[in-house]
Amino acid sequence: MTRKPTFPAEITGLRRTVPAPAKPAAGPVAKSFAPARLETARPVAAQVQATGLDFNAHRARMVQRLAGGGIGEARVLRAMGAVERHRFIDTALATQAYEDTSLPIGLAQTISKPSVVARMAELLCASLAGQPGQRLGRVLEIGTGCGYQAAILSHLATEVYSIERLKALHEKARDNLRHFRLPNVHLLLGDGMAGFAQGAPYAGIIAAAGGQSVPTAWIDQLALGGRLVAPVLRGEQQALVVIDKGLQGITQTVLEAVHFVPLKSGLA
Repeated sequence: MTRKPTFPAEITGLRRTVPAPAKPAAGPVAKSFAPARLETARPVAAQVQATGLDFNAHRARMVQRLAGGGIGEARVLRAMGAVERHRFIDTALATQAYEDTSLPIGLAQTISKPSVVARMAELLCASLAGQPGQRLGRVLEIGTGCGYQAAILSHLATEVYSIERLKALHEKARDNLRHFRLPNVHLLLGDGMAGFAQGAPYAGIIAAAGGQSVPTAWIDQLALGGRLVAPVLRGEQQALVVIDKGLQGITQTVLEAVHFVPLKSGLA
């Protein structure tokens, strides 16, 4: 009998078969983890005591700013209010956790601004308009980073497969996400430019790194009726691009300028 994996399910190879969307995910598991909180969470708690910082109040104000700034999708606002962003950054930066700024997470990578995360999540959820009780189906995230966006997506999709090419960040995301015990999030160590064909087709694909163009593999792995949101270079500037895959083919919409780390191939 196959045992359902505890969180996080780590997928380090791409040869195992992912279950059909209609069935509970029992994806390949490299390790199982006890549900207890990580010891690494203690410095954050200690800092809260030392500074009197009320993360809940700061997070609530962040959500209010997002709503005031134009984010209108209730699902996204709830997710942004539920996920503790301060758990994904160094304790030295805890006071900036709920400001609308990107922050370093090591290896020349950053955690995106809350407004950018919310904007991309809202674009991904556009197909759910008028369906308040629904979630997206299976979603693929390119570039796990510290795991924050994967945690947000866990509230919006039935299954989240998140791939990271940097082993150290992949491991950091596992540690960060362990606290939340999200059974529908699965982390992969691999080349994001190739996507994850075993999990396709995806209702949504979202990328946290920008290249010269959207890899063909991502479009191939997108379901009919699915949507892809990614930064793409337009000249010397990145822009947010939305790709919809319909019966009539591919539709691409270019939106506002953004700034993400470069999209790279291979493992490191």
